[in-house]
Amino acid sequence: MIIGHGIDMEDLAAIAKVVEEKPRFASKVLRPAELAVYESLSPRRQLEYLGGRWTAKEAFAKAWGTGIGAGLLRFQDLEILNRENGAPYFSKAPFAGNIWISISHTKTMVQASVILEEVSHENESPSAD
Repeated sequence: MIIGHGIDMEDLAAIAKVVEEKPRFASKVLRPAELAVYESLSPRRQLEYLGGRWTAKEAFAKAWGTGIGAGLLRFQDLEILNRENGAPYFSKAPFAGNIWISISHTKTMVQASVILEEVSHENESPSAD
């Protein structure tokens, strides 16, 4: 059962301005594994990567029904890596069900959508006592 859907969209120029004004911004949004990927990219790809992770984490918070950064959920509580085929996935999140994620970019915008799906256990056989 779907328990939440969050969408976030950001202007890449606005993200670039934040990075310029706050050089440590990337390290506040990204966990160490994400930061290692970020630092290996060209400046343009860094902006898209950071924007994608930022919007995806914001979208997760919206789907989960909390805010982000207000004590209940922090950017560092979430980590998004990529599968071998390039698809992003949450490798760390405070949610035990399925997390469906999509990140898209244009030349000027980045958008992410996150769906949280509760895993049903009704077809499992009861444990023997």
